Amino acid sequence: MANILVVDDEIGIRELLSEILGDEGHEVQVAENAQQARLKRDALTPDLVLLDIWMPDTDGVTLLKEWASKGLLTMPVVMMSGHGTIDTAVEATRIGAMDFLEKPIALQKLLNTVSDALNRVRKQKEVNQEIAAFRGMAMAQAAQAPVPEVKSPLELAMAAMVELDLSQQLREVRDQFEKIYFEFHLNQENGSMTRLAEKTGIERTHLYRKLKQLGVEATRGSRRI
Repeated sequence: MANILVVDDEIGIRELLSEILGDEGHEVQVAENAQQARLKRDALTPDLVLLDIWMPDTDGVTLLKEWASKGLLTMPVVMMSGHGTIDTAVEATRIGAMDFLEKPIALQKLLNTVSDALNRVRKQKEVNQEIAAFRGMAMAQAAQAPVPEVKSPLELAMAAMVELDLSQQLREVRDQFEKIYFEFHLNQENGSMTRLAEKTGIERTHLYRKLKQLGVEATRGSRRI
């Protein structure tokens, strides 16, 4: 089902997680320290990493920062921590970790956390596929009928899609895509927030906050109901 990398210096933890996740149908690889984790992350490109905080060579948070700084945090990472490292695990989520598991790890908590992480992987792939398809359409249309000046809302949206950098993290690409999406539909609905809310399926109060967050300017026309 998924390729999971378990990084922990305790052999008992590695064997237990391998057995549990293997029984769930996953392909599990293990690493006992940060150096092995680096090598296996590069060789296997795992769908998910379960990463212990305390390790003998390099601690898990330092490894997480390293991956994040080098653009290698392309998969969800779940930190594993003992009672004394919960604050550190929470801090790791600010760096880029998706979640953390407290040791001793409860079976159901493990399975739920892994399931949530893999669902995120699936959704990210779907979003990337949709953006890539839209981008391909935009590039094809631009090649067939190149114009020196983009005028229509659809042409503006498609031109913006071509410029999306899919190498960025999901949240950055998603924010850019949503900005293009809302600007297009706001124009299509002639600035009516009521019709925009109906079109997008988002409640108006939340919609106002969303537009502000994305930097979509509320023009005079966009204040219509």
